[in-house]
Amino acid sequence: MDYRFVGRTGLEVSELCLGTWRFGEEADEPACHRMLDEFVDAGGTFIDTADVYGYSTSEEILGNWLKNRSRGDLVVATKVYGEAAPGRLVQGAGRKHILRAVDASLRRLHTDYIDLYQIHVFDDVTPFEETLSTLDGLVRSGKVRFVGASNYTGWQFQKSIDLARQHAWEPFVCLQPLYNLLDRDAEWELVPVCQQEGAGLIAYQPLAGGWLSGKYKRGMDGPLAGTRVEANGSWHSRATPETWSVIDEVLAIADEVDRTPAQVALRWLLQRPGVTAPIFGARTVDQLRDNLGATGWSLAPDQLDRLTEVSDRPLPYPYGTQALPQFRRRLRHPT
Repeated sequence: MDYRFVGRTGLEVSELCLGTWRFGEEADEPACHRMLDEFVDAGGTFIDTADVYGYSTSEEILGNWLKNRSRGDLVVATKVYGEAAPGRLVQGAGRKHILRAVDASLRRLHTDYIDLYQIHVFDDVTPFEETLSTLDGLVRSGKVRFVGASNYTGWQFQKSIDLARQHAWEPFVCLQPLYNLLDRDAEWELVPVCQQEGAGLIAYQPLAGGWLSGKYKRGMDGPLAGTRVEANGSWHSRATPETWSVIDEVLAIADEVDRTPAQVALRWLLQRPGVTAPIFGARTVDQLRDNLGATGWSLAPDQLDRLTEVSDRPLPYPYGTQALPQFRRRLRHPT
């Protein structure tokens, strides 16, 4: 396992992040603790959760495990936005909810600080200043070490960084977007903003909800029973010629490098510009071990190019216009 810094911070994390959204729903507590043990034994240090995963069960399971671990050796990330209880109204990113939610997360996690506290989704009602100043106060209080965001647009993330800079508040140090071989919209603005501002990028759903795991191949006429693809109803929107072309290339390269398709898809992300760590989830120890196999090797440049080219899609306006040759200027060369 290699290690990377989150953006321009001194926060060092493992190159793979273990996502715990399945904890308590698709895996019971003993199984979750076995996966956490194996992840750490393999060199993993970065663990991501959220207060709404399993209506807070994920945080509770992780917290029970943390009690028997060296807290300082781990980087624990969680998120805030929704209400961690069934049937409750969404609470957003206002001061009152954040202050209540962070204390609840600290109790469930059995820790006195959170390494990375993230706004789970942009709040279009609460003023930017209220959210950012509240997060700044949490860092100053010692309850939180760093702050980040998830599911923001480019302008929302950029404005948040600019306001934090203007007011000398703690800035967002990372963004957690959807990003994989089948979902590359993050490259339009989110990846460039992160690179320009020195923010880390933690990609979620690196296997596209199971589509890049190796379970799906051209010629299938429906989802496998009991899988996430069946549960989320993504078959009809995903089972397209473009998807099968990407999967064909993943399978071909997996054969070439003697790796599993999941490992190839994860490895492509690990070698993408700006990516700090993909967040992978697992229901079983076997799935965890498969994903851990994405470390310790590299795809060759031509293999990276093949995956990138087959997964490219036409750019929407104005991104496509800016990419046209007649509008692209030559690189400046030093005199």
